[in-house]
Amino acid sequence: MDGEQVALIFLIIYAMNCFIMCGRYTLVLDLTTVLKRFLIQGPHPGLTPQYNIAPTQNAPVILNDGTRAMNLFRWGLIPSWAKDATIGYKLINARAETLEEKPSFKRPLQRTRCLVPADGFYEWKAKDKVKIPMRIRLKSHGPFAFAGLWDTWKDAEGKELKTFTIITTGPNEVLAPIHNRMPVILRPQDEEMWLDPKAEVKQLTQALKPYPAEEMEAYEVSRVVNNARNNVPQCIEPVSSESS
Repeated sequence: MDGEQVALIFLIIYAMNCFIMCGRYTLVLDLTTVLKRFLIQGPHPGLTPQYNIAPTQNAPVILNDGTRAMNLFRWGLIPSWAKDATIGYKLINARAETLEEKPSFKRPLQRTRCLVPADGFYEWKAKDKVKIPMRIRLKSHGPFAFAGLWDTWKDAEGKELKTFTIITTGPNEVLAPIHNRMPVILRPQDEEMWLDPKAEVKQLTQALKPYPAEEMEAYEVSRVVNNARNNVPQCIEPVSSESS
């Protein structure tokens, strides 16, 4: 069984388990807007609209090695010490409350942090025994950054694979009726600190809290988003209450 088949099986299992974690997001804004918002001065990949970013896919992350640069890493953290890559399927998220206790996240929290740019994310709300997909975004409709961790893993042949995870925390008032967790959206004033290699862990963990609910909104979207292979504008289009 090759890597693509393993990834596909994982995505199927993930879908069948009712999206129990923060596991889909979007980045559909144009490249210029994203580069300007995050002050990208170094190298960056060309971006096309991503309406349904899912685990195991490559997605942009922002690092700061003296100059902010954007790179494509695979979603699903594989620790440098892992024996094989399959652990990454389990580490798409990292709980803020236990980062310092988990071997997979303790070192990246101290040394290899990143911003994960997005402009929305999905959660599934239980309604009449059915899971209703919801898209959550800022009321401004602008881009924002998840708090992320990354690591570099090498396979048996020495080939490097760079991967990342998104940190989660408890829900704010917008998310609470939908899900019991939400991704950590960093406040803009905390983004520079998050990328600062000299930042202290205590200072970092204090930034890992729910984003202000008054600045966010949620709306129902089409179930086309349920299939991780669907990367189409219909994924983010609102569904009216009359048609749902």
